[in-house]
Amino acid sequence: MIGSGSWFRDHQIRYLAHTQPALRSPLGSRTRERCRTVNTSSSENEILELRFGPYAAVISSQGAALQTLRYEQRDLVLPFEPRSNTTDFRGVICAPWPNRLADGRYRWDGREIQADTNEPDRRNALHGMVFDRRWSVIAVRENSLTLATTLSQEVGYPFELLLQVTYALGPAGLTGTIIATNTGTKTLPYGSCPHPYLVAGDSPMHQWVVTIPADSFLETSPDRLLPLREVKVEGSHFDFRRGEFLQGIRIDHAFTKVNRGSDGLARVTLREPSGTGVELAFGQEWPWLQICTGSKPELGLAVEPMTCPPDAFNNRLDIVLLGPGESHRGTWFIRALH
Repeated sequence: MIGSGSWFRDHQIRYLAHTQPALRSPLGSRTRERCRTVNTSSSENEILELRFGPYAAVISSQGAALQTLRYEQRDLVLPFEPRSNTTDFRGVICAPWPNRLADGRYRWDGREIQADTNEPDRRNALHGMVFDRRWSVIAVRENSLTLATTLSQEVGYPFELLLQVTYALGPAGLTGTIIATNTGTKTLPYGSCPHPYLVAGDSPMHQWVVTIPADSFLETSPDRLLPLREVKVEGSHFDFRRGEFLQGIRIDHAFTKVNRGSDGLARVTLREPSGTGVELAFGQEWPWLQICTGSKPELGLAVEPMTCPPDAFNNRLDIVLLGPGESHRGTWFIRALH
């Protein structure tokens, strides 16, 4: 059981240039396309567009969210209108914890810390504290852009944390990178996840074949969706290791014991009957994966690589500890399947 101890073991380009090297996309070095500002109103979201070959992406400064990602006019993620993404966290960055924090409460260094809850029916603090913030665009290059925000002695998170997110397009699709840096003087707890809803194609979601390369998942409490225990997927409804249809299955669970290729990447794939689809790949810095069919299950599938499981600030499982000046980097990739 997770509850038992035995289970666990404005723009700042100058600042970025002095604290981080130029972020390079592993998808390619060509920069023949451009980053275009769609809206720069100081009182609203800043919306920017990236293009590279057949790929196009729109990024919103609110939540550093991936608003759209298309390949030859085909949606790879579920798009949203500006300022409408926070109800289902579509496309946002979730930090300093991903998923649910029970009662919004945890203990750290001998003190009890209380964060605001935003899931009142379940009494949880869901997806951290930066999903609805307006991030600053601090660097723009021809096929990439970087956004940043800070947490500084917040109610519910009394630490100093700099978050930077870079989106880059290349010949193999989108690369996303989150860098978290402890800018304070004390060790802090940290976790994160991106929150895209993937789209295989125009067919209904129940016709998609989904592959999830994980050997285990977390059972959750029915009332609050908090983790109870780790269970093997074999013999369950959640064994998608060889590809299964989503028809009739509702998922809002964290998966782990992730299987990876020789390149160290795990790959979640969605394919529709025509054979087209989408893939999200992620590295070993994400040992967990949340899959959610959502409240509108015919639209898209949330695929969320996570640094830690739900309620990690309490159960301490795979929690990232950052000492003063230390950073954590996590990268994920989204590409079209043909």
